[in-house]
Amino acid sequence: MKKGYILLITLVMGCSSARQSGHDTVNHNITTHGKLFASLFQQRSGEYRALCFQAYNLAQLRLDQTLSGTHTKPLAIVTDIDETVLDNSPYDVKQSLAGKDYEQKSWEEWTSLAKADTIPGALSFFKYAASKGVRIFYLTNRAESERKGTLENLKIKGFPDATSEQLILKSDVSSKELRRQSIAERYEIALLIGDNLGDFSQLFDKKPEGERNSNVAGVAGDFGKKFIVLPNPVYGDWENTLYQFKYDLKKAQKDSVIRSLLKSY
Repeated sequence: MKKGYILLITLVMGCSSARQSGHDTVNHNITTHGKLFASLFQQRSGEYRALCFQAYNLAQLRLDQTLSGTHTKPLAIVTDIDETVLDNSPYDVKQSLAGKDYEQKSWEEWTSLAKADTIPGALSFFKYAASKGVRIFYLTNRAESERKGTLENLKIKGFPDATSEQLILKSDVSSKELRRQSIAERYEIALLIGDNLGDFSQLFDKKPEGERNSNVAGVAGDFGKKFIVLPNPVYGDWENTLYQFKYDLKKAQKDSVIRSLLKSY
C-alpha cells in the first residue's frame, strides 16, 4: 500500500508539473512532439553527421569530375540553405516543446538572430568549390524580409559568395524552377544541392505522393551525380504531400492523416 501511495503521489505531481510548465501530456502529438525525436537524431547522432559528410564527399567527387571536363559557361553550384548548409533544429525543438508547429512569425524571429550552425561537411565543401572558381548561388524559399539575417548568418559562418546578388530568395511562387533557369542562362550548373526534392526539379513541385515517388525513380540516375540530397527527417514537402498541401490543417487533423498512413502489423 505504501509503495502504491507513493507512486500515485509521484504521478499526480508529475502531471501537475507538466501543466505548470505548459507541456501538458494532452498536447503531445505526432506532428509537434514527433519532431522532437527527429531533431534529436539531427543534433546528436553520428549517423546523421555521417550522412551529411557522405553527401558532401560525393559532391566534391562529382565536382572534380566536372572540373576536369570542358564547358562553355562558367561553372556554378546551386544550393538550398535550410538543412542543407544551415542547421535550424534549435527552432524546431523550441516550437515542439511549446506544442507548436512551424509559424512564419516565429521562424523569422529565429532567422533574424543569425545563430544557425552549419551542416556537417557543408562549409569545407563550398570553400573548396569557391577555390576552384565555381560560383555559389544560395537559392532559398526564405522571404525577402529574411535577407539581412540570412546573409549575416552565412557570413558569420564563413560561407563563400555570401552576397546579396548570390542569395536568391522566394519571390511570388515557392517553386524554384524559374530561378534555377535564370542562373542556367549564365552558368553551367555543375550541382544542385538540397534536402527537399523541389530543390532539384519542377518534377516534384506539389505533386501527389505516388507521382512524386514515381518521378524519383524516373530520374534515379541523377541522384548522387548532379543531385546531392541532404537528410532532413523533421520537415519538408514529403510531409506536406501527405496533407495534400493543405497548410491550414489543425494538429489533430494532421495526426489523423499520419496515423492513417503508417504501416504496422
